[in-house]
Amino acid sequence: MSSSSKIIGIDLGTTNSCVAIMEGGKPRVIENSEGDRTTPSIVAFMEDGEITVGQPAKRQAVTNPQNTLYAIKRLIGRRYD
Repeated sequence: MSSSSKIIGIDLGTTNSCVAIMEGGKPRVIENSEGDRTTPSIVAFMEDGEITVGQPAKRQAVTNPQNTLYAIKRLIGRRYD
């Protein structure tokens, strides 16, 4: 691997996810826009067409449950009929 190669690791968790990169030979977890090192594995589709992810999606899940996806990791690789 050349010295300019980039390495990224993604932990797609059922509840939370995180991303890390290699810097100076050591892993560094990337903070999300709210400064947290993990992000809730939740996606929400809003009425105005906006797609919300992470903590904002989790906060609105009570008022918009029909358009909020969570624990979707369990469905990866399964047939959808």
